Amino acid sequence: MASTNSWTLEIESPVAAPRLFRAAVLDWHTLAPKLAPHIVASAHLVEGEGSIGSVRQFNFTSAMPFSVMKEKLEFLDVEKCECKSTLIEGGGIGMAIETATSHIKVEATAGGGSVVKVESTYKLLPGVEVKDEITKAKDSVTNIFKGAEAYLITNPDAYN
Repeated sequence: MASTNSWTLEIESPVAAPRLFRAAVLDWHTLAPKLAPHIVASAHLVEGEGSIGSVRQFNFTSAMPFSVMKEKLEFLDVEKCECKSTLIEGGGIGMAIETATSHIKVEATAGGGSVVKVESTYKLLPGVEVKDEITKAKDSVTNIFKGAEAYLITNPDAYN
């Protein structure tokens, strides 16, 4: 019988929470192909305009174990830098994963930077076991935020 599992991750950044949230979460479909072209071949909105209910598609290079991933935005609070999305296609859905959701919150820290808090919840298909996928997923999320962080530090006027 399949069970529901989850993992959490915290990433510290010197970048202010609103800027990091806008770049690494809200506009990642625009930035990813520019900052990580070796991983993300292209990305775009396929439904909506970035509000609740919108669907984004990411097309990956051979560096990833799957070629496409679509996610639907289920919850969004831009002022609180918080969102929740559900994986609806690709990314292991139907092959290893029955369902997967991610809850991301970027909180301000006292020094003007931020801390990214991620909780991913997933339900594996019956008979599927997790090996090093959680470590890979955490590394991938960390790379997204650190890539956006580096871009924002290099481009201080972006996403203000």
